[in-house]
Amino acid sequence: MIALTTTQATIAGVVLAIWLCAAAWAVVTGLQMRERAEFVTDQADRLAALLESAPALPLVVRADGRVEAQARLADWLGLPRVPTFIADFAGKDAGLSETDAGTLVAEISAAQRTGKPFTLSMRAVGSNRTLLLRGSPAASGLGARGSVIVWIFDATESQAEIGRLGSEVTRLARAFAALSQLIEAAPIPMWHRGPDLLLTLVNRAYVEAVDATDADDVIARGLELVEPGTGTSPLAAAAAARDAGETRARDVPATINGQRRSMRVVDVPLGESGVAGYALDNDELDRARAAFRRFADTQRDTLDRLSAGVAQFDADRTLSFCNLPFQRMFGIKSEWIADRPEFDRVLERMREAGRVPEARDFPAWKAERRSWFTAVGGAEEEAWLLPGGAHLRVLAQPLPDGGLLLVFEDRTEQIQLASARDTLLRVREATFDNLFEAVGVFASDGRLHLWNNKFRDVWGFGDEMLASHPRVDTLAENAASRLTNPARAALIRDLVRGATVERKSRGGRVAFKDGRHFEFAAVPLPDGNALFAMLDITDSRRVERVLRERADALLAADRMKTAFVANMSYELRTPLTSIGGFAEMLDKGYAGELTEPSRGYVKAIVESVGTLGTMIDEVLQTTQDAAGLDSVDRETVDLLQILDAVAAEFDATASGKKQEFITDFEPAVGRVEGDAKRLRAAIAALLEAAIATTQPGGRILLHASGTPDGAMIVVSDNGPGTTADDMHEVRQIVEAHGGTFTQMAEAGQGTATKIELPR
Repeated sequence: MIALTTTQATIAGVVLAIWLCAAAWAVVTGLQMRERAEFVTDQADRLAALLESAPALPLVVRADGRVEAQARLADWLGLPRVPTFIADFAGKDAGLSETDAGTLVAEISAAQRTGKPFTLSMRAVGSNRTLLLRGSPAASGLGARGSVIVWIFDATESQAEIGRLGSEVTRLARAFAALSQLIEAAPIPMWHRGPDLLLTLVNRAYVEAVDATDADDVIARGLELVEPGTGTSPLAAAAAARDAGETRARDVPATINGQRRSMRVVDVPLGESGVAGYALDNDELDRARAAFRRFADTQRDTLDRLSAGVAQFDADRTLSFCNLPFQRMFGIKSEWIADRPEFDRVLERMREAGRVPEARDFPAWKAERRSWFTAVGGAEEEAWLLPGGAHLRVLAQPLPDGGLLLVFEDRTEQIQLASARDTLLRVREATFDNLFEAVGVFASDGRLHLWNNKFRDVWGFGDEMLASHPRVDTLAENAASRLTNPARAALIRDLVRGATVERKSRGGRVAFKDGRHFEFAAVPLPDGNALFAMLDITDSRRVERVLRERADALLAADRMKTAFVANMSYELRTPLTSIGGFAEMLDKGYAGELTEPSRGYVKAIVESVGTLGTMIDEVLQTTQDAAGLDSVDRETVDLLQILDAVAAEFDATASGKKQEFITDFEPAVGRVEGDAKRLRAAIAALLEAAIATTQPGGRILLHASGTPDGAMIVVSDNGPGTTADDMHEVRQIVEAHGGTFTQMAEAGQGTATKIELPR
């Protein structure tokens, strides 16, 4: 073992001490460096987190065009990753447009050369972001010389807000312009005072009221609408309104357009903006109020004349007006109405009078009716069935001021009439369907509108066809196959058209193939439609045929009888003539003198022969007239002579009845071939009938004229205008002479009878 000297030990101790100090220093220094590294790392993390959360992203562009940026920039630009060079920021589907990318490169180059900062606004192609770029030369610590740092902000929301604010500014500007125009066009003076209460704005009405040139003239001269010395000054009144913070109004005299008027001036405080004001013409307001009162009085007078009951309630739900029909309808007295009862009290009074519907819960019923005041959907309508059977139609109309207008219409009579009408319609329908006749109603366009069961059964039409309301042409085509003569179906169409278009009534008959016969008629109706009715006359046609055959047989038998009587009359005349001749010979003594009794017998025989001859002549005349035989004795007859004789015969009769008997005979009446006795009888019969039917004081005319072909005799009167029923024999006499007999009558005007006789 080596022993150390004191010096060596001292040196070793010093070295060891130095080494321990160095080790301690190294440990302390390491700990300090570790703490500093941890601090730097922590600061770096915080800065990185700060950058991540910053509203802007940094983009460092080196001098050679390389870029350094966060990955979030790729998301903002719609790129899969951040490009390496600034020139690669342009793209079709993402990044920046070619124009924006070129502008950015140019600005960065300018910043690198001159150090000038720049600001750009661009839109990302791959997204809807609006980007704000602010660039400037980078600090020396951020890279080599010539680097540029660009801060990129997402200005999407800012731009939207800027756009919204711009739109709002535009809207407010337009509103202000419209308000200014409205104020300028207002018919009343309006103005604005600034915080110092001096005029800053007046409208055209204000300018005209103070006789100024324009608004600038008013403001420059400080012209007030109300003259000083008329109570509180305008400035003092405006100051009072401003200090009180409430609208103030006062009535003051003013000279407007050279006329002294009473004006209501109103000051409206606007806070720090000053005071606004306007003026109303009290005279015009008074006239308007008077006109409104006159209108209200007229309206109430008109409402009193209505048949419907009307009641009006104010916003406080008190009765402000009701007309006389309302008072009568609900038994309300005027004294009670004067107290302005509330709505609920009016309903209760109406209930006491039994004029509201019965309700189990009357308070709830009233509450439902109170909702009429606040009804949103407008007017409400109800139908009230009252205990006495009356029906009321109730119309509730909310008023803009919160009031209510009620209208009560008594529809009892209308409902009763409607019920009666419905009953009549049902009765008419039942009657229509059960008529014996087949009936159809056609509209003005020719379509079948209504029909009964008989109509359907007669033609055999189906319900489906009738329900389609076919036209008359279609019905005629379907009906043709059922008729004996198919062409007769066209008559149905023509009759319906004539009734609907020409408004004429026509009828006819049709025969069906099955042996049925129908009589039909088309009649126009007042509403433009046409009624087509058919009556089954099959049985009557059969009876008619039988009667016609029987009549023909009777006529034949009558002709045989007439011929037999006529022949017998001729046959009886021959022996009767012989008997009469021999009796006259005996009476004259050709067979010797007769005794007195014998002479009496012969005289009786002669008289009986004469009587029997007359009877045979009458029978012969009657049979000849009935058989249509011409029994006129032909001879030349002077008509003027006959007319004079007949006129003389009836002149006294007409005078006795105080009638005017006028004769007018023309010489041209002349002569005819005929029976003078029978012609005179015919003319006499006409005059006798005219005198008998004409009232006292009437007029009777006997006229006669002629032509080479014939003569004409006319008997006329101004009597009641009735035709005689006993002129058959006269007609036969005229027709036996080959003439014509015509008789015409008009009620209240008279009768005219004309006889025409051939030469």
